[in-house]
Amino acid sequence: MPATQIQPQEHTLTQLREVPAGTAPAIVKQIIDEDGGVIIKGLFSAQVERFNADMDPIVADWASGNSTCPEWMQEFTGKKTKRVTQLIRRSKTFREEMLDHDILLSYIDTMMLETSDAYWMNAAQIIEIQPGEKLQYLHRDLENYPVFRSLGPAGPEVMCNCLVALSEYTEEMGATRIIPGSQSWPDFNDRERIENTPTIPVVMEKGDAFLYSGKVVHGGGANVSNRPRRALALAFCPGWLVPEEAYPFAVPLEMARTLSKRGQQLTGFRSQHNEKLGGGTLWSLDYVELAKVLELD
Repeated sequence: MPATQIQPQEHTLTQLREVPAGTAPAIVKQIIDEDGGVIIKGLFSAQVERFNADMDPIVADWASGNSTCPEWMQEFTGKKTKRVTQLIRRSKTFREEMLDHDILLSYIDTMMLETSDAYWMNAAQIIEIQPGEKLQYLHRDLENYPVFRSLGPAGPEVMCNCLVALSEYTEEMGATRIIPGSQSWPDFNDRERIENTPTIPVVMEKGDAFLYSGKVVHGGGANVSNRPRRALALAFCPGWLVPEEAYPFAVPLEMARTLSKRGQQLTGFRSQHNEKLGGGTLWSLDYVELAKVLELD
């Protein structure tokens, strides 16, 4: 699909644009810049069933909600929502086929490598919204790093996310909701505008992925059906920010040795180098590349 076929749209969208997996990264980035996000059709169709089979027993026994965090965070993460982390350790399919995914990461490159030589997988988790869960608080993912909120649309991309449909992903089941174009609003602190702007649902088929900017307003939908809505959430951040998940404390070193070099980079087993951007090396020991210290090379 040539870039000339992608036309800018006014943000009266009733549904997001879709492109097939393998669409050129520049086209995907253009749509994200214009709308805030795009659906990638069939991005993980080959892996969904095996990944679900790896995780089904764990998700089935997982409790909804998280009573160990503050009340506001319990509300945000959902008291009727299951969130399962440590996927590298828990799923062979994720570890070997989904972590270092050429097509997905070619899209992430366009959002992260403008300001960083490398990036982290900020978090990877299954999010399963149970029947009866209410609409999630609308937010921008960059709010994990609140200092960037004041920079508005001119700030760097400090978070981007990929939500993969692991089940049916309908509006009634709690499909993610988004305000297209909100990544370009001048004031990211304007809650009144958020609360008075309609959202649209991100409806997907199993294996599709919703790739979106950390600047766009979104939230999990209310599940008014009698079925759980399951998604895989893969978030990414530049190498110069601290990620949400502390992978080196969760992934055994021997398991890390089996990952690709890029997989090791994503999960904190290699240093972050910013020489081409005029910076130095981060995440090292005695100024030595971490992979050498860990004898990964």
